[in-house]
Amino acid sequence: MRLKGKKIAILVSNEFEDIEVFYPFLRLSEEGAWVTFGIYRVGFHPRPALPDKPVTGRFGLTVPPMFHREGYRYDVKDATELLPEDYDAVVIPGGFSPDYLRREPRITGFVRKMYEQGKVVAAICHGPWLIISAKIAKGKKIAGVTPIKDDIENAGATFVDEPVVVDDNIITSRVPDDLPEFCQAIIYALS
Repeated sequence: MRLKGKKIAILVSNEFEDIEVFYPFLRLSEEGAWVTFGIYRVGFHPRPALPDKPVTGRFGLTVPPMFHREGYRYDVKDATELLPEDYDAVVIPGGFSPDYLRREPRITGFVRKMYEQGKVVAAICHGPWLIISAKIAKGKKIAGVTPIKDDIENAGATFVDEPVVVDDNIITSRVPDDLPEFCQAIIYALS
């Protein structure tokens, strides 16, 4: 239980990459961390007639998850109301979710403040889009899925094609195959 007492926010909106949300959730909570799913209800799936519809991933998994009860290993909060002083790390999964998250100034502000306070900012796949929009990418080495290589470089960062890249308190990875290294780097940084 290397992360006992640690609090981690996982940011999600509709069309998140399912495994990039639930692998870190299960792995980090297994180490004792408390996870808050910071949800932002925009994207391809919101239905105004169904205001309580869960945020849904690309392959149909939902937040809140149907396979764990809230209050056991996690809670759910509005991503626009998260406060950096309440968390030790933020995890930004990929899919199309980061493209919606980065459009909300309160969310980019949260990520920027987490970074400025020296807390872990971890992103995988398309997740670095949020790092870019939070204006903390310049001068950093960042991994991400190949289609956002130009975005990373245009933000003044160096694109690195490796399973995990740690630069200061920013941890990034490329694709779901990198999840073991990604989670290990987060656990190491927090323990």
